[in-house]
Amino acid sequence: MNIKEITQNLLKHKLTLLCFVFIIIVIITGIFAPIIAPHDPLEMELTKKFMPISIEYPMGTDNMGRCIFSRIVHGIRPTIGFSLIACAVSSTFGIFIGMLSGFKGGKIDMIIMRLCDVLYSFPSLVLTLVIVSFLGPGIKNIIIAMISVQWIWYARVSRNLTIRERELSYVACSKLVGSSNIKILIKSILPNIFPQVLAIITIDFGHTILAVSGFSFLGLGVKAPLPEWGMMINDGRSFMHSNPMLMFWPGIMILLVVLSTNIIGDKLRDTLEEVVS
Repeated sequence: MNIKEITQNLLKHKLTLLCFVFIIIVIITGIFAPIIAPHDPLEMELTKKFMPISIEYPMGTDNMGRCIFSRIVHGIRPTIGFSLIACAVSSTFGIFIGMLSGFKGGKIDMIIMRLCDVLYSFPSLVLTLVIVSFLGPGIKNIIIAMISVQWIWYARVSRNLTIRERELSYVACSKLVGSSNIKILIKSILPNIFPQVLAIITIDFGHTILAVSGFSFLGLGVKAPLPEWGMMINDGRSFMHSNPMLMFWPGIMILLVVLSTNIIGDKLRDTLEEVVS
């Protein structure tokens, strides 16, 4: 079953289709944020702080008189964007290392897997915080730290899948016709293992969003006054009892995006298991 067939099978499930459409809408909204947002997300108007929901302010205003809806819309870029970067780089690097390890075997496989075992023995959050403590706070350092940790899981999974694929007849045929190892990995093995890895990437994307938002909530990621969902929750914490909507809107967006990606990933994994069985 190729990716097109898998996608068609996924979209037959109504809840998965709804989640997929929601994620696409969120991404498009983030891309066109300057056009969609009715106000400047950084514009402060103290005379309009804690305004209720209205046509002018669809989600009200915060303690600085800033439009919450505009900040939510502009917050898509750092929250989703940085998560996409972390997932894309870590998965690409991890898949390449894992495929190389599984295909070559021998000492290369042993060295790479022992390194993965050592790093994997530490909790990922703790290891990320240790790296950040050396690099210093800031969203760039957070992304670097997350990439340094997340590639391990992709490497282990892709290595195991590659070992299974390298024993199949099509790999032997490719070697007989003189194909190079790189060509076999990219054109033969990668297309066959990518759907399984894609399911892991989809689920891990939700975890990455939580991590990016969590670090911003702790003050280690995106800095004020730039809008980011985790930082917006932290800003609204002081007004949790008097005006809980300041925390509700960014919180519900994180919940919906992470839940949607997890549902898509779970359905994708189930579909692949049905194919294998």
